[in-house]
Amino acid sequence: MTTDYTPPFVREWLATIRPASFEEAIPEPAAAAIFSADMINGFLHFGPLASDRVKALAEPVTSLFERAWAHGVRNFVLCQDTHHPETPEFEAYPPHCLADSPESETIPELASLPFAGAFTIIEKNSLSPSIGTALDDWLAKHPEVTTAIVVGDCTDLCTYQLAMYLRMRANALNMAGYTVIVPTNAVATFDIPHTDAESASNAHPAEFFHEVFLYHMAQNGIEVVTSIS
Repeated sequence: MTTDYTPPFVREWLATIRPASFEEAIPEPAAAAIFSADMINGFLHFGPLASDRVKALAEPVTSLFERAWAHGVRNFVLCQDTHHPETPEFEAYPPHCLADSPESETIPELASLPFAGAFTIIEKNSLSPSIGTALDDWLAKHPEVTTAIVVGDCTDLCTYQLAMYLRMRANALNMAGYTVIVPTNAVATFDIPHTDAESASNAHPAEFFHEVFLYHMAQNGIEVVTSIS
């Protein structure tokens, strides 16, 4: 559902988005990977940054993981906040998802899947999935991966950084045919209406940021679909 904040041209674009089948999105399962951003307790279940809006991702993301596995996908890369207690990020956000804390753990809905042993966990100390992390090493060791499905939270923060990094890396390395796909039903962001914000700089209307950042991803060559089924 759009909000009054969303520009009309973004609404027009949103109306054009369609679902994709697994066969369309992932024609070669061995050449695909599911990448998730921050599907951890501290954003879905408890902690200062957890929200019901993001918690609602548990079902569609878990379902996508299960169906991707059944389709033959074997690469699952989970990028997760695992913060150092002195990270400067805590000047912008409340302390959250500290290393070795329950907040930084994968949500139980994913961790309890029978193929969870196949997951690769990428610990990160910032919004970036790549700075100071093991993501580049994983990507370098898996040159066969040419389709990246990106899910998780938040649409305008870590999910955006992850999808854009994968797209920009492929562009910079002249990786022709590399595809990044974001299903809108498997990404979300938090909501702070301007009426509830302590100041204008703290307002974060979820639908506006969700929709505008999806639009911006599409402008940069990322394929945005409503779902993959």
